[in-house]
Order: sequence, then structure tokens, then C-alpha cells
Amino acid sequence: MTSAVKITVAGAGFAALTGLKELRKQLPDAELTLVAPKPEFIYLPSLIWVPYGLRQGNDLRFDIQPLLNDLNVNFLRGSVTGISDDGRVLKTDNGDVENDALLIATGGRYIKKLPGIENVITICEGISAAEKMGKKINVLPGGTIALGFGGNPKEPSAMRGGPVFELLFGLDTWLRKQGKRDKFRLLFFSPAPQPGKRLGEKAVKGLLAEMKKRGIDTHLGHKIQSFENNIIKTEGGEIAADLILFMPGMTGPAWIKNSPLSQSEGGFIKADGRAQVTGMERVYVAGDAGSYPGPDWMPKQAHMADLQAKAAAKNIVLNVAGKAATAKFKVELICIVDTLDKGILVYRSETRGVVMPAMTPMHWAKSLFEKVYLRNLHKSN
Repeated sequence: MTSAVKITVAGAGFAALTGLKELRKQLPDAELTLVAPKPEFIYLPSLIWVPYGLRQGNDLRFDIQPLLNDLNVNFLRGSVTGISDDGRVLKTDNGDVENDALLIATGGRYIKKLPGIENVITICEGISAAEKMGKKINVLPGGTIALGFGGNPKEPSAMRGGPVFELLFGLDTWLRKQGKRDKFRLLFFSPAPQPGKRLGEKAVKGLLAEMKKRGIDTHLGHKIQSFENNIIKTEGGEIAADLILFMPGMTGPAWIKNSPLSQSEGGFIKADGRAQVTGMERVYVAGDAGSYPGPDWMPKQAHMADLQAKAAAKNIVLNVAGKAATAKFKVELICIVDTLDKGILVYRSETRGVVMPAMTPMHWAKSLFEKVYLRNLHKSN
């Protein structure tokens, strides 16, 4: 292949933008095409601040067309519906896109099978969910707010619990600042007896200790059955709540169901440690859409998606030069559990783990990272 190589990236999140930047940096003459429903990026990590008015929706919503123009990337407005020709054609509801290499970064989705789950707020679904939570907490005079998360029993890593811990501690901080904490009962629930275990044993102990210190009740180790009439029904009893915030387990994008893509038992696109889709040439996946080999604590988070996208881009560059994929992504978890005024730093790799106590500088570090990332959003390098 020569400078006429065509590379398609599907998605508009962290993995997609990182992949595009890396590809353009290394293949200045390639024809790059981004496929997404709209040229828009949402900075999801800061959704936790929207309910308290610390961020507005538009603070986190960005038009990426200027970045695409700067990178000389074609944009096709459409939703992916499948692939054909062993991955050389990406099918969309706005036509087919041919490629010489494909990076899938369309994200995952939340499992919405529990009865009554439409009655809960899942903040990571987007800006509207975060705004809905804000409206609810501002009109509640008191009562019980229950927060929890679930998992995908067929895919241990397919959960997103970090934002729930942030909402839990953030709510406590906010209610205290409002002088209303004594009017509310905060309760954390999870079917896992050791929630947050993927963060490491030290993190689990630290998070539970923080809950106890803040007077937050817990209901752990009981399978969730339903959410009905402001009641969380579990195998260990019922929990009455005036507001329920819940993060279900995750699975892969719906469009892969009838595709030729290899799928994991949990419903994700199956890939190897180089982010290459199993059984396909020059087809890669990065971020929440994929299932990857590695420890069961491998996170579904932006940092991990970036690492996978960088490896995928390096391997695509090798492939178009006629070489085999050799770049492997590092497995690493970096998380600052924000409490609105402090932050708990959690780090984990395959060789070590670190948990730091809640500190004010960590809150500002999380905010600073947001500003730096968003400032660089329209920079090609």
C-alpha cells in the first residue's frame, strides 16, 4: 500500500480522537475518514460536576469539526450498522465506507434488563442524565438517595463504578455545604460484597472507610432484582429510596450482534493484546466496544481507551507498510475519585498499586487535567 491508503475510524470519543491523531501523525498522506452520528465530543469524566452546577452541559460538549479540518479528516455523518468483506467495508445508515484498515471505537452500552430500570438515573449516559440528577436533588427536601452499580456477569471488567463513588462522596459534600445533610440518608448498594475490588484491596478498604466516616449506609452482596415504585428489590431485602442513581454493567454496541465480528461471552468485540480484532486483518478495536485479554480489573475508562487506541494506530501503520502488528497496549488504571473538594488517587498496574488518601490537590489535579485535555482538543499534535 502507498500514500493512497484509506483508513476509517468509527466513533467520536476518547479512543477515536486519540486514534485519529496518532494515525495522522504517522501517516500524513493517508485518507482518513471518521464515521459518527455527529461531529461532537462529550467530556464524560466531568459529568459528575454537572448536577451541582459546577459545570454546564455546554462546558463538556465540543464540536470536533475544526479538529477534523486541521487533521484533514473526512467526516461521514452516520451510525454504524455492520461490516462486510472481512472488515474492508464499514456499513452505516448513510452508506458504505471502504477501507484498507479500520479502527472501531463506537463505545459500549449499558445493560438495561432489570425490571423498572427506566426509573433510575445513569449519569454516564450523557449530559441530559446529569442535568436530570441536578434537577432532582435541588427539589428534594429530604429523604433517601440510593446509589449503586452492577456488572456484566459474563465480563468481569465491564463495569463503571468509579463515577458512582464520586457521586456518592460528592453528594455528601454538597449536602453538607447546603446545610441539608441531616435531612438525607445516603445509601450505597451493590451486588458485589467488595465493591471497587478492581481498584485493588487497599482501595476497597479505603472507600468503605470513607463511607463510614461520612455516615453513608451500605447494602452489599445481594443480587438486584428490580427497581419498582421507588423501591430497590434485592435478594437481601428491599430499599425504599426517593432517588435512585444506578450504573448498570456494560456490554458491546448493539450493531455487532449480527455482524461477522468475533464476540466475547459478554457481548463485546473480541480482540488481542494488540487491540486487533480476533480473526480479522487490519481491523482493530479500542475503548468500551472491545473485550481484551488481561487482568479482570482492566478498566473501562478514558485512559485505557487512549492506550488501546495508540497501540491500534501503531499497528495499523505497521500493517499498511506490509508488517505484522507488534505494538501491545499497557494495562493501567488511573483514577481520581473526586469528592467535590478533595480527591482520592488510585493507581494500578500489573506490578503495583497505589491508593492515596483524600487530598485537596487531587481535586484540582482532576480539574486541571480536564482543562488541559479540552484546550488541546483542537490541536492536531
